[in-house]
Amino acid sequence: MYRRSNSGYGRSSGYPGRGRSLNKMRLLLAAGMALFALYSFWSSKEVNEVTGEEQYISLTEDQEIQLGLQAAPQMIQQHGGLYQSQELQDYIDEVGFYLVNNSLARDTDWQFEFHLLNDPQTVNAFALPGGQVFITTALYEQLETEGQLAGVLGHEIGHVLARHGAQRMAKQQLTQGLTQAVLIGASTDSAQFAQMIGNMVNMKYGRDDELQSDDIGVRIMAESGYDPSAMIGVMEILAEASGGSGQPEFFSTHPNPDNRIQKIQSAIDRVFPDGVPEGLVP
Repeated sequence: MYRRSNSGYGRSSGYPGRGRSLNKMRLLLAAGMALFALYSFWSSKEVNEVTGEEQYISLTEDQEIQLGLQAAPQMIQQHGGLYQSQELQDYIDEVGFYLVNNSLARDTDWQFEFHLLNDPQTVNAFALPGGQVFITTALYEQLETEGQLAGVLGHEIGHVLARHGAQRMAKQQLTQGLTQAVLIGASTDSAQFAQMIGNMVNMKYGRDDELQSDDIGVRIMAESGYDPSAMIGVMEILAEASGGSGQPEFFSTHPNPDNRIQKIQSAIDRVFPDGVPEGLVP
């Protein structure tokens, strides 16, 4: 009668080839996921009509607009709702749409809307993909001139025109795809390291986006008849405000205000090489 030997030869669960086979399959699956994430990212390249730069976007313009519209109510709720002053909201709209209609933004299809948020604590302004622009009362009350308001709104319009939101979404999708591949194909420690590197890369691009939006904001202000030097005033006001209870949210992922002032001044010098002309709205 046939008797299985004690060596474990045969269909034993301890068959050494099975572990190697599973490891190989796991690595192949991880490699496939990584390649798919990279292919999806690199195949989404297009040229931005405003900046003239190549970027990687995973959404169409219509999808960006719909995404912004869908996310706007949640953003409003998180910041205490809309500020209940039709007069101030009309003023925000007046300045915002004047910037849109008198600058390079008018030749785009983005659907801009401007919202004054009832948040007296968070000094911030931000834009969602597609044209939803927000400013908190905490920031609005710090501003001293119409030009400074135009500087804040122009900067956020710049984010929309440069499609920074959709660009960061594509990069985050790439990061998530690569991280998932590492989770499958390597150890937990390696996966955590990959996630950390991915977050650092995304943060770097975010800081670059802020500087680019400053540059676009200067162009928008100049084309609309505002003195872009008012943007420097905004930086100085916020830098002073940060010396109190804490740094304004506006600076949480933004470059150092001193560096931004230098970059803004360089952008102004490019637009007005002979100096800012008189007669612009301060």
